[in-house]
Amino acid sequence: MTSISKRKEESHLVNGGVKQSTWSKAFNSNAVWEEKDEFLDVIYWLRQIIAIVLGVMWGVAPLKGFLGIAIFCIINAGVLYVYFSSFQQIDEEEYGGTWELTKEGFMTSFALFLVVWIIFYTALHFD
Repeated sequence: MTSISKRKEESHLVNGGVKQSTWSKAFNSNAVWEEKDEFLDVIYWLRQIIAIVLGVMWGVAPLKGFLGIAIFCIINAGVLYVYFSSFQQIDEEEYGGTWELTKEGFMTSFALFLVVWIIFYTALHFD
């Protein structure tokens, strides 16, 4: 019996056959993801939340230039890597490898981060 099927079996016993919502699974470690797209959606939306939070922080603290972009990229990729490898402990190969999970939704979160950063920086620090 593989670890994935064992986790699914334990999940059904714990939940008593009741299906958990996507977000409740997202914040429970070692959650069982029946559908691949469901987990990828969680990765995508967590990236968007990180982008908004960091964009606001970078705009309020007048961070400028390449340093701000580089720190965003490191934090965004790092937090999500720790999330899916340590917190959720999923099999990366099931989703196309670590690189596929790391880049899932990255460019849209980067664009959102830039928009939020520019808006807050301009509103607070531009004369």
